[in-house]
Amino acid sequence: MQARIETLSETKLIGKHMTMSLSDNKTGELWRSFMLRRKEIQNNIGTTLYSMQVYDPSYFIHFDPNKIFEKWATIEVTDFETVPDGMETITLSSGLYAVFIHKGDASTGPQIFRYIFETWLPGSEYVLDHRPHFEKLGEKYKNNDPDSEEEIWIPVKPGVLTHPPEAENMPDP
Repeated sequence: MQARIETLSETKLIGKHMTMSLSDNKTGELWRSFMLRRKEIQNNIGTTLYSMQVYDPSYFIHFDPNKIFEKWATIEVTDFETVPDGMETITLSSGLYAVFIHKGDASTGPQIFRYIFETWLPGSEYVLDHRPHFEKLGEKYKNNDPDSEEEIWIPVKPGVLTHPPEAENMPDP
């Protein structure tokens, strides 16, 4: 699976969020709540939905399915002048993202994320950056359908060398 590297410009989103963990996943509840009211958002840009995760900086140090994070159900907007009652705003900062295309239903998601974090990222020239992760659910997205397609956006930054390259060619003192 190939990734494309993109620079995301600042993006304004309106939606709803919940705190959850992988072991106490409330994604369905969050999205049902959001979709019932999404038409109240008048200043949206297009129809692409953003399923976003905001993690604590230590989240990825040791895997624990009980660690909590924020999950958002949102849509991109032009501004925050009109926000429906009970909804919230969040701004994605500009930055680099590795973008992967996921085809298939939600049951194949864990395999894709395992590949991204255990194979692609360690073998790339990038490291994880501390910004929100998200999936873009566009026209090709069909909830729990084997023909569904979505984009997975992982925040990255150029990797840091652990030692200067010239040290490899230096004689021992």
